Formats: sequence, C-alpha cells, structure tokens
Amino acid sequence: MSRWEPNARGRLADAALELYRERGYEQTTVAEIAKRAGLTERTFFRHYADKREVLFSGAGELQELFVRAVADAPESAAPIDALARGLDAVSETFAGRRAYARARHAVITANAELRERELIKLASLSAALADTLRRRGVTEPAAGLAAEAGVAVFRIGFERWLADDGERDMTESVREALSAFRAVAAGE
Repeated sequence: MSRWEPNARGRLADAALELYRERGYEQTTVAEIAKRAGLTERTFFRHYADKREVLFSGAGELQELFVRAVADAPESAAPIDALARGLDAVSETFAGRRAYARARHAVITANAELRERELIKLASLSAALADTLRRRGVTEPAAGLAAEAGVAVFRIGFERWLADDGERDMTESVREALSAFRAVAAGE
C-alpha cells in the first residue's frame, strides 16, 4: 500500500464517499475505505475517529468561520445583519463543491444515524452563534431566536443550492433565503 503518497486525508474522504454511495454507509467498513484509498486502517484512524467523521470533519472549521464573521461585524450591525456576514462567509467556502456537497447530502439523508449527527452539528452551530450574539450585547430571547433563524436560513439556502441546476452559487441561494426570512419576519 502506498502510505506515503500525499493527501491521505483527502484520498480517504473521497474513497469513503464513493463507497458510501456505491454500497451504502452501513455496508462500508473502514478497511474497505482504507483499501480503496491505497492506505492502511491505521492511517485512516490517524485522520478520522470513525467512518462517520469522514462526512463531518469540516464542521468545526465551518462553525469557526461563521462565528468569527458574526463577531467581526460592525458593532452597529443588527443581529440579522451580523448573521448575514457569517452566512456570506460560509457560503463562499462551497464554491466549486456542489458535486461533493450533493453526494455527501445524499449519503446523510439516506441514514438515520447520519441525519442525527447533522442535526447535532446544526444545534452546536446555533449555540455558538447565540453565544457570539450575546457577547455582542444581544439579549435573550433575541440572541437565541436570531441564531436559530441564521441556521435555518443556512440550511434552506444550502438545500436550494443543491437542488439548483448549477447556475447560481450558494451565496445567491442563501441570500435569497435570508431575504425570504426578512420578509416573513416583517409580516410581508
């Protein structure tokens, strides 16, 4: 096995996603993922705690980016405007990644355990955003409501972007979802 080839982490992620799509998440083993990537199981476990984490390894970085963008918004920004900055920052990271995002999403939606993990990730993101808004001086329940709304806008914009024919980028889909939320909140 060619353990010393570059980008072992990326090769493992690609191999896992291919196998999950071909055989299903439950039927795929770590040994098969490692073999497909031309690596050992030991190398797999150096990069990922388990086969589920291959699909969620970027969640921490995504959350950090979102939180940092909200925290860095001008002090005068309304909570929803601070969240809009975070939504833009996160959306930009998906540029050129629609095919991967679609494949990942299909694997997750086909498995209850993975759907649950996705919901936990979104709840963690909401809690981190609410904490950030509170540090910006937003009181409750506004901080919690705004954070939950931000996550909902992200999720809906993401799903619309996945369903799109490829013409619009994710930033456009998320901004459209945010505009729709603003209209609903304004009673329009």
